[in-house]
Amino acid sequence: MTQFAGKTFWLVGASHGLGREVARRLDRAGARLILSARSEDALNELAGELRQAEPVPLDVTDLESVANAAQQARPVDALLYNAGAYEPMRTQDWDSEAVLAMSDVNFTGALRVLGQVVPGFVKAGRGDITLVGSLAGYRGLPASIGYGASKAALISLAETMRHDLKDSGVTVRVVNPGFIKTRLTDKNSFKMPQLMDPEDAAGHVVAAMQSHRFRTDFPRPFSYAIKALDLLPDWLVYRGK
Repeated sequence: MTQFAGKTFWLVGASHGLGREVARRLDRAGARLILSARSEDALNELAGELRQAEPVPLDVTDLESVANAAQQARPVDALLYNAGAYEPMRTQDWDSEAVLAMSDVNFTGALRVLGQVVPGFVKAGRGDITLVGSLAGYRGLPASIGYGASKAALISLAETMRHDLKDSGVTVRVVNPGFIKTRLTDKNSFKMPQLMDPEDAAGHVVAAMQSHRFRTDFPRPFSYAIKALDLLPDWLVYRGK
C-alpha cells in the first residue's frame, strides 16, 4: 500500500510501544485509524492526540470481542496485527499458563482477527495485511519457550497467505523486528543487540507498508546474523548439546 491518505487502517495492538508509534506516523500521513488493544484508557489517550482516530477496544483472545470490534471497525482498507505477549522463559521453568497466553495473543489472536477481515478483502479483490512477527521466529532460541514458537507460526501463516492470495488484489506482508525497547523487552535481563527505540522501529514498519515487498527484517546487521543462524546445519547449532 503506497498511499496512506484517505485510507482506513485497523491497528490491533496500538496502545503502547511500536503500535502507538506506527499510529502516529500513519496519522501524520493522513490515514484514518481504528485503534484496538485491551487498554481502553491508553487507546483513548492516543486517539485524543491524533487527527482521525477511533478507539475500539478488544481482547484478541476472545472471539466475540474480536467480532464485535471488527463490526465496529468496518469498512477498513488495511490491517496491522501487532498484538503481542512475551515472558522470557527457559524450558526448565515451564509455566503452562504463560506459554498458552503468549500463543493465544501472538498467533491464535491473529487468526481470530484475520478471520474477520480476510473474507471481505478477498470478496472485494483488494486489501492490505501486515503481520508483525519477530526475528525470534526464525530459529529456536534459548529462553524463548512460547514466544519464539508463536512468532514462527505467525511467519508461516504469512508465507501461506502470500502464496494463496497471489493475484487476488490482497497484499500480505510480514515484518520481523529485533529488540525494541518496550514494556515487554524491559523484562529481559540480558544485553539486547541493536536495541531500537519504538520511534525508529515504527519507521521501518511504515516503510514496509509502503511497498509490496513480502518480508522486512530489521535492524541490520542483527537480522543478517539471525538469518545466517537459520541457515546453519543442526549438528553445528546443537554441537555438544
